[in-house]
Amino acid sequence: MKIITSALAWAVLAAMWAAHDLAIAGGSLLIRTDWQSPAELPPRYRNHCAVENFTGRPFCSNHCGIDFQFYYCSRDSFGCCHLGHGYCDWRGLLRCHP
Repeated sequence: MKIITSALAWAVLAAMWAAHDLAIAGGSLLIRTDWQSPAELPPRYRNHCAVENFTGRPFCSNHCGIDFQFYYCSRDSFGCCHLGHGYCDWRGLLRCHP
């Protein structure tokens, strides 16, 4: 039982280190989130900010249009998703779920 637990712990640590290496690859900041407030966005993307009607959470659409939110995951991955439907995956890429 100790061998299995030890092997599992090493596997988890290896996965964490791999994710850490991905997070700092290329010197870009990786942001993992499913909702971003205006304060979390780089200043150049803090445009057309408002408050979401149902939850009261602030967001910015940065020229995306009505009912869209701007998401910033990394220097290489950012864009627009429907309000509250975007997230940054474990590789630092923007994803929009339906």
